[in-house]
Amino acid sequence: MKQWYRVVIAGAVLLALAVSPAVAQAPGPTGAAPAPASPAPASTNRIAYIDVQRVLARSSAGVAAREQLEREKAGMQREMEGKRQELEKLRDELEKKGSLMTADARREKQEVFERKRRDAARQMDDFQKELEKKEQTLLQRVLQELSGVIDKVGKERGFYLIVEKRGASVLYASPDADLTDEVVRAYDQQAPKKSP
Repeated sequence: MKQWYRVVIAGAVLLALAVSPAVAQAPGPTGAAPAPASPAPASTNRIAYIDVQRVLARSSAGVAAREQLEREKAGMQREMEGKRQELEKLRDELEKKGSLMTADARREKQEVFERKRRDAARQMDDFQKELEKKEQTLLQRVLQELSGVIDKVGKERGFYLIVEKRGASVLYASPDADLTDEVVRAYDQQAPKKSP
C-alpha cells in the first residue's frame, strides 16, 4: 500500500512539473501573446533519488547491522548442525542395528528419531522467524536514522523531491540526480563514533 502511494505521489509531482511550463506559457484571459519562454532556473526542477539498498550495503551502520545478523545466523547454523548430526547418528543406528532390536525397542527408537526430527524442524522455523524479526528491527532503526539524513541533505541541496530509486518505479534517472553516496557519507558522519 505504501509503495503504491509513493508511486502515485511521485507520478503526480512529475506530471505537475511536466505540465507547469505549458500552463505558464498559455495566453491569459486578455488574449495577449505569450511571453517568450525563458529557460527555467536549474533549481526549479530539483528532483533526486537514492538507492536505499545501496545505502544499507555501504553505510557503516548498515554494514554493522548486516554483520550482527550474520553472527547470529552463524550461531543458529552451528546449533542446527549439531541437531543434524544427532539425527544422522540415530538414523544410522536404526538402519544398522534395527534388524537386531526387538520390535518394541525398534519402535521406541523410531519414535525418538521422529520426535527429534520434528523438534529440529520446529526449531529451524523458529530460528528463521527470529532472524527475520531481528533483521526487520535492525533495518527499521537504520531507516529511521537515514530519514533525518535524507531530510538534511535534501534541504541543504535545495531539492523539492527525493525518491527511492526502486520503490518509486524510477524508469530513468541521471547519475547526476543520484544522492546515494552523499547520503552514505552524511549518514556515516552523523553516526556516533564507537570505540573498538
